[in-house]
Amino acid sequence: MSEKGGRLLEIRGLWIEGQADEDWVPIVKGVDLTLDRGEVLGLIGESGAGKSTIGLAAMGYARDGCRISGGEILFDGIDLRAASEATRRSLRGRRIAYVAQSAAASFNPAHRLIAQYAEGPVRHGVMSAAEAESDAVDLYARMRLPDPESIGFRYPHQVSGGQLQRAMTAMAMACRPDLIIFDEPTTALDVTTQIEVLSAIRDIVDRFDTAAIYITHDLAVVAQMADRIKVLLRGEEVEEADTRTMLATPSEDYTRSLWAVRSFARAEQPPARDATAVLSVEGVTAGYDRLDVLRDVSFDIHARRTVAVVGESGSGKSTTARVITGLLPPRMGEVRFEGTPLPPGYRGRSRDQLRQIQMIYQMADTALNPKLRIRDLIGRPAQMYLGLRGKRLEERVRDLLSLIELEPDAHIDRLPSELSGGQKQRIGIARALAAEPRFIICDEVTSALDQLVAEGILRLLDKLQGEFDLAYMFITHDLATVRAIADEVVVMKEGRVVEQGPKADMFQPPHHPYTELLLSSVPEMDPDWLTDLLERREAGGAGAGAAGT
Repeated sequence: MSEKGGRLLEIRGLWIEGQADEDWVPIVKGVDLTLDRGEVLGLIGESGAGKSTIGLAAMGYARDGCRISGGEILFDGIDLRAASEATRRSLRGRRIAYVAQSAAASFNPAHRLIAQYAEGPVRHGVMSAAEAESDAVDLYARMRLPDPESIGFRYPHQVSGGQLQRAMTAMAMACRPDLIIFDEPTTALDVTTQIEVLSAIRDIVDRFDTAAIYITHDLAVVAQMADRIKVLLRGEEVEEADTRTMLATPSEDYTRSLWAVRSFARAEQPPARDATAVLSVEGVTAGYDRLDVLRDVSFDIHARRTVAVVGESGSGKSTTARVITGLLPPRMGEVRFEGTPLPPGYRGRSRDQLRQIQMIYQMADTALNPKLRIRDLIGRPAQMYLGLRGKRLEERVRDLLSLIELEPDAHIDRLPSELSGGQKQRIGIARALAAEPRFIICDEVTSALDQLVAEGILRLLDKLQGEFDLAYMFITHDLATVRAIADEVVVMKEGRVVEQGPKADMFQPPHHPYTELLLSSVPEMDPDWLTDLLERREAGGAGAGAAGT
């Protein structure tokens, strides 16, 4: 990266409080932060550490239900706490920009990408609409988006997740801000797409000498992006150092514990005992309208076994789950449960067939009805599928809360908004278990969680599988998760199974070329890893995103 120079941001003694009932409780406790022009600071820590709250405070902003109660926030000499709201608004988007974790949730689905790009520079008087559209094409090209002259005229739903994330980064750069806050911008992306986005972000930040705060729970990612790293725990600073020093010799026990996560590795399981699989996908071809998304997909999953289905965005992983659950009837092939063909659509399946196949979703925030209390979220499947009522239903809900290691009295009457991300995901697990299924689809269930919380979820799923003889289909783009939890691996590309077999074979060469691409795209805890990877791929004639667009 380019040489840094000149103090841009200084935060002194920052206190932020959140409202809990009638009281205000501290969530950020006296944190200091400095950032020079052109420098990238990584903020890491587990859920609830205050990373995103501090990032937003750098814009002079606090979420609803929060308030900045103490300290100074000086941006290029401007005191953002003392400044008027009009002054803060004039800076946001113009000199300070924000890139959110979920691009899909951040774009307006009713407007084309290029119109949303132009809105900021036009509103701030930086460019005319025509100039902004021309600039968008230039930045789309710099972000290595395909067809930069035309992609801006698509709607958000017409591009992939990785493309949308790069389009949002380009939009943040529209006014050439001095500071960008990146809030977990690659968390939900597959590894090949993540390489594209990381390299594009790093290139554009360096090219325009932009300072950045990079918020993440992925230590290997922050190693590629940050000049310095600040570690946070429950709203307080643990330690801070330049990236190489922090990775090589962290001084605090908590930081060393972060470095050591992913210690969990599921014990190797014996071969499947039963000749008949719990669930079989046999020669399935399926798609939308006239487009085939899946082509002749086949695999089996036995009791007490976990099959990880991996591949980049658009490979067909989630479409396979839709076929299994009956949401998308296949054009050809069939799904069998314990040897019996299932009706292709869920409306044709019996209540017992529906009960046996359950799903745990990636985003617990959107999967749980925010208006229902935990007793109802968990109780409804038990009521619908098992006919439980009254005292028996109450006992079942409490048993399930204990099973997922949440104290029943403390949680049964809470709303989802009163739980942490990890607790919400545990409620999603309990809701799936409430139906007493034999087969569960786990759809990216740890991708939005920090590494410490994710490890706890993996340990819980492993324990429950042993207790209830469950079969799991584990959809994931995280190969570290595959190493930890899988017995077998199915690799998908463009709707086809390109490789499958025991996990040990997956990680031993020779590999299918696409599997090799996936394995080589997993970030390592080495600050030079991304640079070296891009140089190797360029020398070999393959761009960083050969399969990631």
